[in-house]
Amino acid sequence: MAQQLAFRDGIMDRIRMREPRFDERAYLFVLSALEFCQQQLPERRHISGAELAHACRELALERFGVMSKLVLEHWGIRSTADIGDIVFTLVDLQLLISQAHDQRDDFVEIFDFEAAFERDYPWHGALRA
Repeated sequence: MAQQLAFRDGIMDRIRMREPRFDERAYLFVLSALEFCQQQLPERRHISGAELAHACRELALERFGVMSKLVLEHWGIRSTADIGDIVFTLVDLQLLISQAHDQRDDFVEIFDFEAAFERDYPWHGALRA
């Protein structure tokens, strides 16, 4: 069974003061996707914005299947730019570390949510007659 992440007392309050748009589960999901991405690599290293965005897609599809887009949207994640906003909120609060060259724009338009979670869903072709 997958281990559930949780923030220590007071951390989510600090996050909400900085960026209230996203559900707590959105932050925890992005942290899970970061670890998911690291586990796919031969050794731990810095993860780019594009790599993390794709890891979020893969993890969402693995965990939520056809409901991925709906779940992420329920948490406030509607685009890859939102993933960047979550990451940089965590960086601003010193809960994650970034490299000097990292920026929010690294997450902008990595993929389209409609295409990634609906049109390109692995089973989508089965729906066509």
